[in-house]
Amino acid sequence: MSEEIEQDELELEEGVEKDKVYLQTHQEVNTDLSGEIITLERGYVEVRLTTTPDMIADNVGLIHGGFIFSAADYAAMAAVNERNVVLVASDCQFLSPVKFHDEVNIIARVRHKEGRKRNVHVTAHVLDIKVFEGEFKTVVTDKHVLKLKLLDREESEKVAEPKDS
Repeated sequence: MSEEIEQDELELEEGVEKDKVYLQTHQEVNTDLSGEIITLERGYVEVRLTTTPDMIADNVGLIHGGFIFSAADYAAMAAVNERNVVLVASDCQFLSPVKFHDEVNIIARVRHKEGRKRNVHVTAHVLDIKVFEGEFKTVVTDKHVLKLKLLDREESEKVAEPKDS
């Protein structure tokens, strides 16, 4: 099976109405810091990050890489576009510096889907210069990650009980 996932293999989920796709995740992200969605399709998103003075890391105007990563992560989550999607791993490279006044264009594509797992390939460019590339591994959960019950109460109590010597 090819690593590249075909668009028609992505199921129609909540938030999809015929050809119109609505953002279902990360709706409270500060788009001034993580970028603005320009194009949203099933399994694909384009995000534009306009650099601001709040992102500057030094007196020369270098943009802190954390903001580039944040925009790439946001793009990956939007490409998956499931209500409860979380990042579990990433492998990324910062290829060129970004400076104040740069406009960073990020493209994210779901490349592989297996059960609850989604792999998303993300690239970012300033003009025609690739500044970032990464593979984001995500998992779709039934509930919000902060509402997941990782251990049931009985197991939790067993762990807390002292053992007899």
